[in-house]
Amino acid sequence: MRIAIAQLNIHIGNFDSNTEKILNAVRSAREQGAELVCFSELATTGYPALDLLESPHFIQKSNELLERLKEASSGIGIVIGAPRINPELPGKNLYNSAFFFANGQQLGFADKALLPTYDVFDEYRYFEPGKKFNTIEFKGKRIALTICEDIWDLVNEDPIYTFHPMDELMKDKPDLAINISASPFSEGQHRNRKKVLKMNAERYKLPFFYINHVGAQTDLIFDGGSLVVGPSGEVQDEMPFFEECVRTYELDEIMKMDGISKLQSTDRIALMHDALVFGLRDFFVKLGFKKAIMGLSGGIDSALTAALTCRALGAKNVHGLIMPSEFSSKNSVRDAEKLVENLGMSSDILDIGDIYDLFTSKLDAFFGKTPFDVTEENIQARARGILLMAYSNKLGHVLLNTTNKSEMAVGYGTLYGDLCGSLSVIGDVYKTDVYKLSNYINREEEIIPRSTIVKPPSAELKPDQKDSDSLPDYDLLDPILKMMIEKKYSMEQIASEGYNSEVVQKVWQLVHRSEFKRYQTAPVLRVSDKAFGYGRRIPLVGKF
Repeated sequence: MRIAIAQLNIHIGNFDSNTEKILNAVRSAREQGAELVCFSELATTGYPALDLLESPHFIQKSNELLERLKEASSGIGIVIGAPRINPELPGKNLYNSAFFFANGQQLGFADKALLPTYDVFDEYRYFEPGKKFNTIEFKGKRIALTICEDIWDLVNEDPIYTFHPMDELMKDKPDLAINISASPFSEGQHRNRKKVLKMNAERYKLPFFYINHVGAQTDLIFDGGSLVVGPSGEVQDEMPFFEECVRTYELDEIMKMDGISKLQSTDRIALMHDALVFGLRDFFVKLGFKKAIMGLSGGIDSALTAALTCRALGAKNVHGLIMPSEFSSKNSVRDAEKLVENLGMSSDILDIGDIYDLFTSKLDAFFGKTPFDVTEENIQARARGILLMAYSNKLGHVLLNTTNKSEMAVGYGTLYGDLCGSLSVIGDVYKTDVYKLSNYINREEEIIPRSTIVKPPSAELKPDQKDSDSLPDYDLLDPILKMMIEKKYSMEQIASEGYNSEVVQKVWQLVHRSEFKRYQTAPVLRVSDKAFGYGRRIPLVGKF
């Protein structure tokens, strides 16, 4: 049997476009001689469709797409993920299902049994877990059809489910397994997938065909990387990252092959770079936006954001505002102008000195002779935010936020100022990785000025200011933050790793006191296992 994998960039709720794209993939699979073509989890609707799944009209449109696919299945089998109405209430109204069509008929379906409710996943909000397990026979082969999480619990040292769906399906003695998935990108997820598929193949002695989404849905980025794994656990092929692709495999050859056939490059920083560019581009394309704007300070965060955005949208579609105050160094303005020149983007310089003076003079009547403090610093940041938002409103450019994850974690940013924006580009990138990404961008030629990279980081909101005046050095701060946020260590556990307990306590307090800021910031492109956003839910007024 010749089996095609179609990893496509599905646009949530764009049923006309999705239908055309899926039918084109069916035609492509036919041209490649495929007898069966497989699509990803919830491919008719896009993933995650969230509360759109509660709309009867939305489900109706998905069902209409399924009918089109059933009609298109003459001479070819089609596996595709879609919501399925639950006919056996009480229970949730829908199942997260995989449909199997061939020759104009529905041969069967599989309902997802293990519904993740952690991190960015909240599937039990919408779906009833599947309870019936049967293989589907096609072309003389019994196929174990599963959906994403249904094969993932093997890898957990502390399993969160009480059974393995594949154990149930093995009672039918399947010949192969197909898993349709919606597995979002994080910097180590490609390794996790291969581990999961290898463990399943070795356990069940079956070849596995794993189909993943590709494309970004606001903050979630799906990288593709669909896999074909032989029955002894060897990876036969890994499809491209961040690209749509239809590729066909001969089952008999997969059964006989031994060893790794083809793997994608997995350099961590390169993947992070590609994910951010891909996520940016899809955000603009899927929302119909064309042009972006951001503030350029001459610092490394805005420089990296500008470089990524130019790669995603093209330099002609990116504009920067350079907004110096009396505390901005001439070097910073020069660095920002050099960046603009290197990238080929456009920019304007808007000095905020007179605006800042006007604000402070108006407030003198209330503040009297109180000393300069964070209030005056924030006025500068908010003046810049007003100018950026005005430019965005008047000219239709989308404002991008340039705050990194380290700053966002400890609240080193101003609400309604430098935290403004429709999308946070590097809000899931720690400062130490900002430097690595900048050097990666400069690996062939200097794009981000070297002087921007080597100078001490500073908000330049008061004389001779440096980030290290308020925060531990980033080489110290970032490992502490990773243990807090990703690994969920306690203060005591972090200190036991050799970190000063007073520093750990300070960082802990900064992170938790800043939760209110993160509630009000832009969605963050997710590239780590634990990004700020709905995948990390911390009480706003909790005390812990």
